[in-house]
Amino acid sequence: MTPALPPLALYVHLPWCVQKCPYCDFNSHPLHDALPADAYGAALLRDLDWEWTTGDADIWRGRELVSVFFGGGTPSLFPPETIAAVLEAADSRFGLAADCEITLEANPGTVDAEHFRGYRAAGVNRLSLGVQSFDDATLGRLGRVHDGAAARAAFETARAAGFDNVNLDLMFALPGQDMAGALADVDAALALAPEHISYYHLTLEPNTAFAAAPPVLPDEDTAAAMLDAGGERLTAGGYAAYETSAWARPGRQCHHNRHYWCFGDYIGIGAGAHGKISSTTDEGLAVERRVRQRHPRRYMPAAGSAAVLQDRSEVAREARAFEFAMNALRLHDGFAWPELEARTALRREEVAPVIARAQRQGLLEVDDAGARPTALGRAHLNTLLGYFL
Repeated sequence: MTPALPPLALYVHLPWCVQKCPYCDFNSHPLHDALPADAYGAALLRDLDWEWTTGDADIWRGRELVSVFFGGGTPSLFPPETIAAVLEAADSRFGLAADCEITLEANPGTVDAEHFRGYRAAGVNRLSLGVQSFDDATLGRLGRVHDGAAARAAFETARAAGFDNVNLDLMFALPGQDMAGALADVDAALALAPEHISYYHLTLEPNTAFAAAPPVLPDEDTAAAMLDAGGERLTAGGYAAYETSAWARPGRQCHHNRHYWCFGDYIGIGAGAHGKISSTTDEGLAVERRVRQRHPRRYMPAAGSAAVLQDRSEVAREARAFEFAMNALRLHDGFAWPELEARTALRREEVAPVIARAQRQGLLEVDDAGARPTALGRAHLNTLLGYFL
């Protein structure tokens, strides 16, 4: 029997920022000259066309885009016209599902009412505001280009522009932060009543300014206490944790991120964008990873041809259990058995020994419907994932 292909999403990478934050290891570049919005927008359209014309009909047939995510970098540096052109092109080729979630990341220091109204008119229906903290001194240490007042103003401006689905990004365990400071940030976010809050631990990533000159951070025990206490306040405020670092009001989980975690398919366009595409072959299911040219100077002239790919590789059948688990077990509700089998072409019996071992260790809860991490499994996620390697 030919396996059903997963739902399809689109990720669009917009790689420029006003300045590079010292903790950031994303593919982003400080903007030294004028933003090449027209040239980069045209490259995105060529890139999207290349995906559409090189995929055979069986890959794309009947697979509307269930979500679109504009990430960065700082997408809110781009004019609404660029965003609208990409969405129009995506709709005319692949089609946007009637309930398609369309998210744009925005920096509170780079937006105004006109931009927000333009994004909303273009079709964006969800905003993700990179607040990180509401404390001005902390924001200064993080190299952010906004202060707490600007973060609050950006949220209210988004509401006035018609956005009724807004995420706030918050970090904890920040330089110089104590428990009172971490909880003050949570309380400030709750006071705004967004639909979704991402609350995640600052980590020192390689090849960042913070890695080269590490700031003094709260110790591991304090950071764990911040997570627990912050999570308790978010829960008391009406938000349910559904992923390692995501809390949402009922019905407001991020569909695009859930799509990743459920091992869905996604096209990635833009400099350094990643994609995952499933297709059917005579042997069954094939899963391929695609990575675009990382630097905009290489990406833009290559867009529209096979040269846009820096790498493409098949996910071998024996590696799919780990790749699937690495995503699905971030979710508190885990995965269903039919989902595992459809997304990986692996039978439940093939992963049964690993599942049983994790269950014996108290890391997984298993029943006839599927498997989900226990509280212990969520606390030791890397150990749990190691069983699937």
